[in-house]
Amino acid sequence: MISISNYRSKTTRRLVVFLSVVLVVLFCSSLVMGRFEINVSDIGAMVTAFFSGTAVGEDLVSKQLVFWWIRLPRCIMAVLVGMGLSVSGAVYQALFRNPLVSPDILGVAAGCTFGAALGLVLPGGNFSLVHILSFGFGLAAVALAVGIARLISVKPLIVLVLAGMVVMSFFNALLMVLKYFSDPFDELPSIVFWIMGSLSRVTWDDLLIIAPVTGIALTGFMLLRFRLNILSLGDIQSKSLGMNPAVFRSVFIVASSFIVAMTVATCGQISWIGLIIPHMARTLVGPEHERMLPVTALLGAIFLLGADGAARSVSSAEIPVGIITALTGAPIFGFLLYKNRGSGWL
Repeated sequence: MISISNYRSKTTRRLVVFLSVVLVVLFCSSLVMGRFEINVSDIGAMVTAFFSGTAVGEDLVSKQLVFWWIRLPRCIMAVLVGMGLSVSGAVYQALFRNPLVSPDILGVAAGCTFGAALGLVLPGGNFSLVHILSFGFGLAAVALAVGIARLISVKPLIVLVLAGMVVMSFFNALLMVLKYFSDPFDELPSIVFWIMGSLSRVTWDDLLIIAPVTGIALTGFMLLRFRLNILSLGDIQSKSLGMNPAVFRSVFIVASSFIVAMTVATCGQISWIGLIIPHMARTLVGPEHERMLPVTALLGAIFLLGADGAARSVSSAEIPVGIITALTGAPIFGFLLYKNRGSGWL
């Protein structure tokens, strides 16, 4: 007789295989989406020429540039960012035992956005400075929130969330000050566009920076995902099971914050993924993180890859992907609230 655990494990494996196939098909489809027409035969010819070391025909020169330097790194970045934000959201929800927690709960996204806006308005600033300031202020925001929580040291989880809200409000206020004093014809549109989030600026250099960090962090989450089950029980139960909750919580927070900071520093704010994707995975496979995190990663990659494809295709002018994720994320979250009413996880 097959036990419930074995049945759930087999069901999860089948779902992971299915989502992996969907991700591969969607990734290949995304390579041909966009205003610049590139069909499957063109991609086959360009890939063949690349691995054989031969030159492509004159009719494929411009398509080759678009494919190798714009489409391919952009699609890879969409997969990495979707996985990183969704898994970070699941980790935060487990750590804080709150289904409404998202990856920017400690103010990292607000700090990153302020840093990026500061880099955009500084004289002589370039995108390298924007990325550095964005990443630096994002980590500073997390450090400030953790420092405030340790200074108070009463009910650490609740105080950490409240400290994050304080830091988030502070950096949002600084951002409003920058927007108020920025040039409305040059600097302000750049800040607004950054806040909406986009993958249009992605380069191979960005991938070389974000891929190792995201890959290492996601691998660590997968290897330690059973620890999240223990942490979600609370500190008392965690200590009774021989686990140091403060140490593991710090490790998870630091790794998640690094992912979010690097994502916002590179692509701007992309909302809702870290909130709704863990709920979708929890609805499909249950709350146990051994099964939930792989499904969360795949769903996050599929969701952002599809949203980016829609952002490039639904109109003649590219729409920031943050608008697509917000427009689709809110109704999906409302549907999940209705579907899972009384289920116990919300």
